[in-house]
Amino acid sequence: MPEIINNDDTLFGRVVTAMVTPFDEKGESIDYGSLEKLVEHLIANATETILVAGTTGESPTLTGDEKIALLKKVIEISAGRAKVIFGAGSNNTKSSVESAKAARDAGAEGLLIVAPYYNKPNQEGIFAHVKAVADTVDLPILVYNIPGRCGINIEPATMVRLARECPGVKAIKDSAGNVDQTAQLASLFSNSGSKSDSDFRIYSGDDYLTLQMLSVGACGVVSVASHLVGKQLKELIDAAMDGDLDRARGLHYRYLPLFKGLFVEPNPTCLKYILSRMGICSAGLRLPLVPLSQERKKEMDSLMEASGLLSGSSI
Repeated sequence: MPEIINNDDTLFGRVVTAMVTPFDEKGESIDYGSLEKLVEHLIANATETILVAGTTGESPTLTGDEKIALLKKVIEISAGRAKVIFGAGSNNTKSSVESAKAARDAGAEGLLIVAPYYNKPNQEGIFAHVKAVADTVDLPILVYNIPGRCGINIEPATMVRLARECPGVKAIKDSAGNVDQTAQLASLFSNSGSKSDSDFRIYSGDDYLTLQMLSVGACGVVSVASHLVGKQLKELIDAAMDGDLDRARGLHYRYLPLFKGLFVEPNPTCLKYILSRMGICSAGLRLPLVPLSQERKKEMDSLMEASGLLSGSSI
């Protein structure tokens, strides 16, 4: 049988949670009391790695000082029970490098580096951007490909080049929404015999595509829904890895409305409302994000009930 891309759980585990940032009701300051409650909740519900200051954490509206303070506090609370990685990327290479250094010094165990958005470099520019970070900071890097937000796609050949020429580039958070492209990427990392290739991992960047991406070589998910159904997501992944496809499909079908429903308004608006209903943190957001309408709140209430989040039930 030919060698295929490694999909074990040795890098960041199976379930990485892109954590929300709890604010007070007005979104003015970070609520560190709720942060502790949230981190404990995530660890108790199968999160193996916590991503601080990602888009779900409203990173565009956090100051640099807030991000590092948040990172330090999450590391303190988690106390080695989960890995903690940090969203250091931006569309400014110099700023990304400085942010990566600060995260390293604060104790981060890895970095998320997003494709440069808005200025939209070509593939060579994307490569140079990520390489600048990788050459400066000796931490495992998870490259974030999300064309829908960034306006550019990291092509499979560029991703392979990054992994082969930058030892710190260890994984991709694949939010391109294109399973064919994910399969192409996985195939390029298979059968080469290269050590860098065997060290590389693919993570689904979308909960609703996790099962499909596992089937072509992903090892887990960088998740939003894991705030709510982390154990169930871990069970889905474990079932798929064990070949119990009926169980995996059943869990996928069960929670697919939740995976999709969390994004009917800009993330993390819906998620924060549900977390507030669960008593974990407030629904407070920072502009330009705004609270849900009453109609959307009713939709989220129905989604919670259908997903067993009000009763605590699961399948």
